[in-house]
Amino acid sequence: MANHVVDLDQENFGSLKQQIAKIFEESLRLTVPDELDVEPAIASCQNPKFGDYQCNNAMGLWSKVKGKGTQFKGPQPIGQAIIKNLPSSEIIDSCSIAGPGFVNVVLSQKWIAKSIQRMLVNGIETWAPKLPVKRAVVDFSSPNIAKEMHVGHLRSTIIGDTLARMLEYSNVNVLRRNHVGDWGTQFGMLIEYLFEMFPNGQVNDQAIGDLEAFYKASKQRFDSDPAFKERAQQAVVSLQGGEERYRTAWTHICEISRRGYERVYERLGVELEEKGESFYNPYIPGALELLSKHGLIEESEGARVIFIEGKNIPLIVVKRDGGYNYASTDLAALWYRLNEEKAEWIIYVTDVGQREHFEMVFMAAKRAGWLPAEDNKYPKASHVGFGLVLGEDGKRFRTRSTETVKLVDLLDEAKSRCKTVLIERGKADEWTEEELDRTAEAVGYGAVKYADLKNNRTTNYTFNFDQMLNDKGNTAVYLLYAHARICSIIRRSGKDIEELKKVGTLELAHSDERVLGLHLLQFAEIVEEASTNLLPNVLCEYLYNLSEDFTRFYTNCQV
Repeated sequence: MANHVVDLDQENFGSLKQQIAKIFEESLRLTVPDELDVEPAIASCQNPKFGDYQCNNAMGLWSKVKGKGTQFKGPQPIGQAIIKNLPSSEIIDSCSIAGPGFVNVVLSQKWIAKSIQRMLVNGIETWAPKLPVKRAVVDFSSPNIAKEMHVGHLRSTIIGDTLARMLEYSNVNVLRRNHVGDWGTQFGMLIEYLFEMFPNGQVNDQAIGDLEAFYKASKQRFDSDPAFKERAQQAVVSLQGGEERYRTAWTHICEISRRGYERVYERLGVELEEKGESFYNPYIPGALELLSKHGLIEESEGARVIFIEGKNIPLIVVKRDGGYNYASTDLAALWYRLNEEKAEWIIYVTDVGQREHFEMVFMAAKRAGWLPAEDNKYPKASHVGFGLVLGEDGKRFRTRSTETVKLVDLLDEAKSRCKTVLIERGKADEWTEEELDRTAEAVGYGAVKYADLKNNRTTNYTFNFDQMLNDKGNTAVYLLYAHARICSIIRRSGKDIEELKKVGTLELAHSDERVLGLHLLQFAEIVEEASTNLLPNVLCEYLYNLSEDFTRFYTNCQV
């Protein structure tokens, strides 16, 4: 190895993969000084007997330099030169060549131990990966006012919260946005029905009772009574015109709904800031004006639309009656997020059925110059689609009476099933009622979240409580067991961990200790991969493997 040294002891150097890439970058600059655009191609080894990581640049470089009068005779000599030009570094123990020039890297045992100790003392935050953005919007959950949150909102809420957490860990300033459906023609019938039920204007939550039932009753009235329908349509105009009585009724309906969502978010431990559809109303005319100036908006069959290349139907931005719709709101929201909130990455978490709608919105924004034409440049907008939640019968998950399943009922059942198991195991005699509840919630809600996150989000998944709450296999319960076991070792040791951090040193004598150690150091690059591709299941797989590595270590290295 060459004798120049790379200092990697600075704070937050980024992920392990990024650290190895930095070392190989130096070597590549020396090996092929004319190929300035070459990025190190670093991957972890699939088979640990070859090494821990590999650098896969030689083949690609050979196809670039051959015929340019190079000194190299093939990819293997390039691989050898890459090894020879590596700066000396405490990270790498040895390198070897495999096949047509793959460089296999074995990391230094001593360095792995030292790094874990540093991670332990300085906190895992110092290993956060470096992402190319500083500020992002994650738009998720987004239920409709006056309707209960159902199982479909569960996926958006859990996936959105997880993406936000991964980005926050990576030091991105995340604006968590709840784009609730709090505007539109349905409010006319709701308000009109409210006035009928409470002519004196004194409304309380109890009197309205179940908002969903209230919504259905007003819809029935709307469909069967022409005079009511006309009043409801007039109410929309009054609401949009800002008449006080109508605004007050609207605010009241939104407030009751909001209190319902807040309870669900509290149970799931999810934080969101509401900026509903109504928030973007004032920005719609300006956004459409900008799109018009670019010549994007055309008249078509009485409506104003944007034609998108490669799409059969246009994006309608002003309806025939002059009203706005989802597309007009979404374009205004996108403009606001780019220009007012200065977001560099805007992520929308909805079911896969809305993919085409968002593709069209993003394409319109690109044509207007709001977003760069290239997909790999920032600022950018991404649609994170997810599949359906299915029942045991393989059809959309519904109750016996074919209603969509309410989220609240689902969480109640998860908790009660866990509580039953805990009582069966005699925990009621050991714990207080509060401890019992707290544990049942942690395990129950955790199981529901993990069952959703561990699948690739684009696929449908089958909701099955028995599988979720199983303590074997890739489940939250298995992960929680591993965690509880670690806590129990620490508790029974009677040691002060903070003190131990200062005086103890780490040695990886056993091969299972090294495997576990290396896996721990790879946390940051897994978060980076999961964040870059917006795939939480990548992180779940890592955590499941971590639990397995820990269990093996626990079995073979007796405490």
